[in-house]
Amino acid sequence: MLDQIIHTDQQLLLALNGSDSPWLDSVMLTITSTSTWLPLIFVLLYVLLRNRPWREVLLFVVCLALVILITDRFSSGFCKPFFHRFRPSHEPALEGLVDLVGNKRGGLYGFISSHAANTFGAGAFISLYFRRRPVTITVFLWAALCSYSRIYLGLHYPGDILCGALFGLLVGSLVSILFSFLLRRCPFFSASSSASSSSLTPSSSNSHRVLCGFPSEVPDSLSNPLLIPATFAISLLFAALYALL
Repeated sequence: MLDQIIHTDQQLLLALNGSDSPWLDSVMLTITSTSTWLPLIFVLLYVLLRNRPWREVLLFVVCLALVILITDRFSSGFCKPFFHRFRPSHEPALEGLVDLVGNKRGGLYGFISSHAANTFGAGAFISLYFRRRPVTITVFLWAALCSYSRIYLGLHYPGDILCGALFGLLVGSLVSILFSFLLRRCPFFSASSSASSSSLTPSSSNSHRVLCGFPSEVPDSLSNPLLIPATFAISLLFAALYALL
């Protein structure tokens, strides 16, 4: 059974890995780079600071960092050395079959994917905070693109990506519960949240409180949320244009 799963995983990899397009190779190398998405991070912080109390933004940043810390350390510090599953780029059975774009090989082991765990974990946490469809679509499209780039570059199997994404979604969801708890119960953070929510109508506050326990003012008073998907689109355009140089 396990052998069949591994064989299917390898066949999916070979079907999805690489292409005959040097331009697309360059696009994927740009997408997989963290620096490509720095403008998206800055815009996210800008939108938060424009709309939320600084203490709440501080808690958001700390919790988002906690998500990435957990997903990255679990995937890289535990799973990869524990399971000892070679990356496609280091798998002897696939030597000569995997298209290694830019001759990138990565570390020796690849299960589970840190890129997938980190991006889907961050995506889940951000999505649960904003609760805006454009933002949700943007963050999960970003996570999916970053994750697929690892398959395209020959650095991860689809199974590495799937398991990393599922773990990331779990961690992001659990940390969002922790965020909600701290925002309500910790005096340092709850004071700023209570002050901001006082201007809202009771009906809007109660309706959002049923959803997940997040402060109702996040979806009700958020301005400029479309800056986030717009910045994502500009970053993609940059990746496409940079690949032409």
